Amino acid sequence: MTENSNMANNDKNNSKDEKPLLDKQLFKETFWRSFPLQACFCYERMQNVGFAYQMIPALKRLYPNKEEASEALKRHLTFFNTTPTVVTFITGVCIALEEKFKKAKDAGEDFDVDSINGVKTALMGPLAGIGDSLFWGTFRVIGAGIGTSLALKGSILGAILFFLIYNIPHLFVRYEGLKMGYQGGINFLASMSEGSIFATFTEAANILGLVVVGSMIASMVNFKTPLVLAIGQAKVEIQSIFDGILPGILPLGLTLIIYILIKRGAKTTTLLWFIILLSILGSVVGVV
Repeated sequence: MTENSNMANNDKNNSKDEKPLLDKQLFKETFWRSFPLQACFCYERMQNVGFAYQMIPALKRLYPNKEEASEALKRHLTFFNTTPTVVTFITGVCIALEEKFKKAKDAGEDFDVDSINGVKTALMGPLAGIGDSLFWGTFRVIGAGIGTSLALKGSILGAILFFLIYNIPHLFVRYEGLKMGYQGGINFLASMSEGSIFATFTEAANILGLVVVGSMIASMVNFKTPLVLAIGQAKVEIQSIFDGILPGILPLGLTLIIYILIKRGAKTTTLLWFIILLSILGSVVGVV
C-alpha cells in the first residue's frame, strides 16, 4: 500500500511539474504570427499557408525530427478559412491537439491524427459566423458611424475612435483566444477521450460541412439557361423545366463536374479558364 501511494504521489508531482507547451515565448511567437494570416491568400485553399505559418514554432518544439515536423506541417496546409480576428482560438486548440498526439505517440497509445483537422474544420465555420457578425457587422459599423460623424466636422478624433472601437476588442479577442483555445483544447480532449465522442463529433462536422457546401452552391454558383423552345404557338422555358425537377440542378451539376475533374487531377487554373470560356461562348450563343 505504501509503495502504491508513493507511486501515485510521484505521478501527481510529475504532472504538476510538467510545463505547458504554450509558454510565454511560444505564446508571443504564435500570437504575432497570427496577424499575416491572409498574406498568402489563395482561392484554392484560402488561408492555409497563413495558418501553417502560425503553427511552425509549436511544431518545431514538438517535433525535433525533420520528417515528423514535415508531416505535421502538411496537416495544417489543408483548406482553412475563418474570420482573422478569431483565428487564434483555433490555433490554440490545434497546438493542444498536436501536443496530445505527440504524447500519445511517445507512450505508444492510439490517437486519431485525422481528428486534428476534423476539429479545426468543425471550428472554423461557426467561429467565422461569430467573428463576422461581431467585428464586420457590429464593431466596424459602430466605429465607422461614430468616426464618420466626427470626421465630417473636421475632427481627427473620427479616425482615432474608428481605429480604437474596432481594434481594442479585436486585439483582446486575438490575445485571449490563443490562451482559451490552448487551455480549452486540453480539457476538450480530456472530456472527449471517453467513449466514441470523437467519431460522433467528426461525423457531425462532416455533415455540417456538406450542408454548408450545398448552401454555397445554391446561393453562390449562378448558372442558368435562357433557352426557350417554341412548340407551335406555345413556348417552353428550359430553365423552368430544370427548376421543376430540382431547383438549382444546373449549378449542382456544374459543381459536380468540376469536382470530378479535380479528383482526376485537373489543374484549378485550367478549370478556371474553362469556366470563363464556357460563360463567354454560352452567352454569345444564347445557351447560358
